[in-house]
Amino acid sequence: MLQLIEPTARLRASWMKARQEWGPDAHQDGSGLRLAGTDLDSVAGFEEWVQRLRAQADRSLPMPEGSVHATHLWIVEDDTYLGAIDVRHYLNAFLLEGGGNIGYSVRPSARRRGHATWALAGVLPRARRLGLERVLLTCDDGNTPSARTIEANGGVLEDVRTTPIGVKRRYWITL
Repeated sequence: MLQLIEPTARLRASWMKARQEWGPDAHQDGSGLRLAGTDLDSVAGFEEWVQRLRAQADRSLPMPEGSVHATHLWIVEDDTYLGAIDVRHYLNAFLLEGGGNIGYSVRPSARRRGHATWALAGVLPRARRLGLERVLLTCDDGNTPSARTIEANGGVLEDVRTTPIGVKRRYWITL
């Protein structure tokens, strides 16, 4: 059964297998990898990263320049890590232009099974509980599967624009 759970060091082995599928330098939207530092291969480094992911949701903690509070969740089935999704609690200028409130990714071996569509549907109520009335989602202009995921969850295309991170389709979902 699919679940959205808080990141946990308990799933380190499964997460590491997923990382091998992506490759070590691949970008994984919604994963919070930029918080990881360089030592994900060690148990201690992985545990520290998981704690950073969890702490980013704590609105009582100050965020570093350019960062926003975000709730990170993992898409899992039994004890298998399938992907990640995050809800950014508010938009800074960068996120408004090209990143959005929600990012997600599914490991290559688990794609085309509806996991991203399911996960996005699962986080929309959480975004509403955070006080958001609508959320911005973006995807690369050529990423048809992601566009379908967003549209299946009520996304309305605002525009397609060139951003510092590429040409992005920008969708809004009213909560």
